[in-house]
Amino acid sequence: MEKLKEGGRQIGAGGCAGLIEVCLMHPLDLVKTRFQVQRGPDDPTRYKNLADCFRQIHRSEGIAGFYKGIVPPILAETPKRATKFFTFEQYKKMFESDMLSPALTLSLAGLCSGLTEAFVICPFEVVKVRLQSERNVLRKNQQSTYALAREIIKTQGMGTQGIYRGLTATLGRHGVWNMVYFGLYHNAKDLLPSQKERPNANLTGRILLGFLAGSLASIVNIPFDVAKSRIQGPQPTDGPRKYNGCFQSMALIYKEEGFFALYKGLIPKVMRLGPGGAIMLIVYESVYDWLKQNT
Repeated sequence: MEKLKEGGRQIGAGGCAGLIEVCLMHPLDLVKTRFQVQRGPDDPTRYKNLADCFRQIHRSEGIAGFYKGIVPPILAETPKRATKFFTFEQYKKMFESDMLSPALTLSLAGLCSGLTEAFVICPFEVVKVRLQSERNVLRKNQQSTYALAREIIKTQGMGTQGIYRGLTATLGRHGVWNMVYFGLYHNAKDLLPSQKERPNANLTGRILLGFLAGSLASIVNIPFDVAKSRIQGPQPTDGPRKYNGCFQSMALIYKEEGFFALYKGLIPKVMRLGPGGAIMLIVYESVYDWLKQNT
């Protein structure tokens, strides 16, 4: 019975963390996706810089334009983050061994939790990227999330050519991000001042550490993120798909647009997942502690 309660606390706290984080940080996720799906200098719809992107979206799509594609993340973030934190705790127990160092145990648990999370989130990501990529379309004129998901399943199927398109890139994105994020945070957390003796210093340290972990994880995993956006987003030409597999897309982007094209959208991504990484961990730990005291 206690194990069920413990699992419920982890799932509940993870769900709360995800919901709060996505509601606060979604506009930056949309901007990141817009940068990632645009192509080289010959792209006529190319944004000049971050400020130009914000300005054009606001002018042509309104404030609501920054919240395009938010329904799939809202629907997904509760199970996604619940999956992230719950499975991390389970994998951590599974990998605990005298043969593995604590640092490696935490990193492996993070990797596996990210791979598990990717299977849960991939269909939502396919729909979200499609909605976010629609430029100069008012949000009220867009297809609904349900209608678009139904259309994708009907025309392209349930597999990796349809609602699970870009699964390999999604696995890479979430696996690498969680490995760095959890590995860094939990390995360095013990170096912080005691929560009982210096609570304010401990909270500040956890916020900064969460920010650092989220930022570094975003820098390491962004090539997978760019490939995912290209695979799941609109193709540059009609006919055969240009972007198909994860590593095929990375190689093609590198060949045609150069190394730094694999880091498109890095600034808005770090702006979102740096603070977002801190928000998630602080909310998770706070809600988990509250649930532990009251259930």
